[in-house]
Amino acid sequence: MSTPLIHISNAILRNPELQLEAPLSFDLYPNQHWAVVGANGAGKTTFANMLTGKLPLAEGAIEYSIDGDAPLYEKVKIVSFRDIYSLADSRHIYYQQRWHSTEEATPKVRDLVEKSGSKEEVEKLIALFDIHDLLNKSIICLSSGELRKYLIVNALKSIPKVLILDNPYVGLDEKSREQLNELLAQLAQKGDVQLMLIISNPDEIPDVVTHVLPVTRMRCLPAMSRADFFADTELHKTLFARPQSYILPPVQAANEPAYSSVLDMYNIHIRYGERTILENLDWHVKKGEKWALLGPNGAGKSTLLSLICGDNPQAYANNFSLFGKKRGTGESIWDIKKHIGYASPELLLYYRDNLACIDVVCSGFFDHVGLHRKCTQQQRQIAWQWMVVFGVSHLRENSFLKISFGEQHLVMLARAFVKNPELLILDEPMHGLDPSNRERVTQIIETFCAQKNKSLIYVTHYFSEVPKCITKRKNLAFEYRLASSS
Repeated sequence: MSTPLIHISNAILRNPELQLEAPLSFDLYPNQHWAVVGANGAGKTTFANMLTGKLPLAEGAIEYSIDGDAPLYEKVKIVSFRDIYSLADSRHIYYQQRWHSTEEATPKVRDLVEKSGSKEEVEKLIALFDIHDLLNKSIICLSSGELRKYLIVNALKSIPKVLILDNPYVGLDEKSREQLNELLAQLAQKGDVQLMLIISNPDEIPDVVTHVLPVTRMRCLPAMSRADFFADTELHKTLFARPQSYILPPVQAANEPAYSSVLDMYNIHIRYGERTILENLDWHVKKGEKWALLGPNGAGKSTLLSLICGDNPQAYANNFSLFGKKRGTGESIWDIKKHIGYASPELLLYYRDNLACIDVVCSGFFDHVGLHRKCTQQQRQIAWQWMVVFGVSHLRENSFLKISFGEQHLVMLARAFVKNPELLILDEPMHGLDPSNRERVTQIIETFCAQKNKSLIYVTHYFSEVPKCITKRKNLAFEYRLASSS
């Protein structure tokens, strides 16, 4: 057998908070393409970071047999959604900035993607992954799907020997998922890059994968072939246990809302410079209605949500009403947000302070990114109850920055529900979740929305995951085509 590219022998991490249950031994051989599969918080990302050499060892060793003079971080690359922090000076970026076209510009995609690497190789990747329309966008203006596409192209332009992709399909529309599968197949066929995918949902394992490493409760199970993994139904039950029953926290009965319409939009037009995002858009959401908001990456879903949540200043140049009041008639952003519970994978990227998870959930009472006001004891109790509902109560005092991406997303979902909102806006709520947590979140949404006068806007690229309570849909594909041609 050939020499492994990466050889890990009896490795134990120095940091006790990250240690796996047992010393790790693992070999990555040429022409193998792996999926590391397990539940949220199982230890998949810790394993991936060990491969890159980022985590110091207390015992054991990691050896690399990868040709080339490039430094290790160029030869073994990991792409994670959190990598937005490395793309710009995040200390000077705030959440609403992407909607303020007058703000000082942050780096554009073109500036970053063309900064290094072979020009010919970069152009091939841009064409294959179809990111031409992203090149002139500021990096902070990318949606989660667009950002993921950029990050993959940016990592591949230097042709690493080992490429680790952390939940690469999350946030991608159907066309982009097909493009990514084609890209991975080409890389595997050329044999220049060994692929390792960190996967929370086994349904996303692509055909290119040859081997699977199951991970559960900070323990790596024996590796197996792709075929053996899919045939082992008992293993799937071990990795993804059914969610336990739950009871929603008790809430005080709310008064009957004075409004009959949550949202009325008329001929909405949003433009940034020469880019038209939304054109001639009309949308009406009545009290108690449940909507699915659909559309490809770049169709304007995030921009539309920014109008509803009060974050986009172009709201004042358009004709629409929220909760029975016309925008621009004296209401504050906080008057709007008090009715809304909002969760988005993009929002969690702006929690950069070392907050405990319970404090992140508590911030939902005040609609702040971060906790800038002191919660009452009653509010903290309600926040903890929602953490129990979402299965993350054991993370109460853990640093939000140190838990896994899937766990972060569950904490942010608890934040969205914590004030018992009249309108729930969930932007890709299954983002990075394993099958068990997907089932849990679906049940929570169904139960919450069964209450009287609860309205829902649910954004997804997978219509098959839409909860049964949803009876209406708004598809931005047509508006996107109009805007793109203007």
